[in-house]
Amino acid sequence: MTIELHTWDTPNGRKISVALEEMELPYDVLPVDIRNKQQFEESFLRISPNNKIPAIVDPDGPDGRPISVFESGAILFYLARKTGKFLPADLRGQTLVMEWLMWQMGGFGPMPGQVHHFRALPDESDRRYGLQRFSAETRRLYGVLDRRLAAGEYVAGAVSIADFAILGWAWRHERHQVDLADYPNVARWYEAMMARPAVQRGFARKLD
Repeated sequence: MTIELHTWDTPNGRKISVALEEMELPYDVLPVDIRNKQQFEESFLRISPNNKIPAIVDPDGPDGRPISVFESGAILFYLARKTGKFLPADLRGQTLVMEWLMWQMGGFGPMPGQVHHFRALPDESDRRYGLQRFSAETRRLYGVLDRRLAAGEYVAGAVSIADFAILGWAWRHERHQVDLADYPNVARWYEAMMARPAVQRGFARKLD
């Protein structure tokens, strides 16, 4: 049965389209136009209580009944558990994946997102402080990721949902005003991830 992906063309939306392609799950995209505040409509609120994209509805839930899931990290975990893919079976391996998934959710997303926000402000004086603060923290997080990737091909052993989560935001590195040449391990990982056919399909899928 086909999963409904309620989303828009954002880093968090791309995490899920990439994961669905990698997991070979059929899905339909139902655009939620956040520019026109569609995320606040009652119909979307029923599946995403926080009024944020993305959200999914899986008609073939774990007990045979439909299930809706909101928050991109929770969606990735749900899909990994549903398919048995991109999440190790052992607790040690799962813990490593979850550490890096939570790192993305708590830092490598909120901080670059603030850079997006302050870069868009029309008044230079309004932008300056925010950009200095959040750009510095964003570069620090890229450094954390670079050091991690010096130890292996992917962030948590084999490719996993943590890589998909981080990739959704690394995709916007130019908007973060980050040159990946300054982070060679991230650059290598990013090139390898973007070369994966399913990742390419996930980014090619129209979400808006």
